[in-house]
Amino acid sequence: NKMANTFKSNLSANITTSGVDVYTCPSSTQTTLIGLTLSNKTAGTVTASVFLTRSSVDYSLVTNAPIQTGSTLVPVGGEQKVVLQAADKLKVTCSAATSIDAIVSLLEIA
Repeated sequence: NKMANTFKSNLSANITTSGVDVYTCPSSTQTTLIGLTLSNKTAGTVTASVFLTRSSVDYSLVTNAPIQTGSTLVPVGGEQKVVLQAADKLKVTCSAATSIDAIVSLLEIA
């Protein structure tokens, strides 16, 4: 029984202060998060937090990390990988509404 490996990217513009689920792992699927880039689009420094949510519990990957004007934060990439199980969610919040965009690169194994 051959498993399907699919590379995907999820794009989320204008992250809100209450948080956006930038990715939800499908049922019967394991996902390797291979990249997460958060870009500050504003004229001031903002902070961002990233959570892996499993069974309605938020687990912090990064909390209130500052992103300067014109800069990006890459909490996942390079040597860092994160494995998500079915129904896990990746959530991003920021200190100022619509100030950052998120780009998620992943490999789904189903």
